[in-house]
Amino acid sequence: MKKTDLYKSLSQKIDGRMKQAGTPDRFAQGGTVDRKEQRKLDQAKGLIPFAVKLDAQLADTLRSQATARQLDLNALVDDLLRKGLAAA
Repeated sequence: MKKTDLYKSLSQKIDGRMKQAGTPDRFAQGGTVDRKEQRKLDQAKGLIPFAVKLDAQLADTLRSQATARQLDLNALVDDLLRKGLAAA
């Protein structure tokens, strides 16, 4: 076997290990939750999916308010809906 063939074989082994390893926690920021797990967590909190179609300008306003308040978009919409329903 030639020296170049040995290096080629070694690089293929390294590539295979890198593909199987996945993303380290430092890049994934502690790991991500897949959709199934997230759905289970939401159900445990009593949350259900509720799709609504909004005007693009209103959606942009909601996103900007969520980032300004450092909240999740879901938490902001929940807060605004509770306040609006209480006032009604």
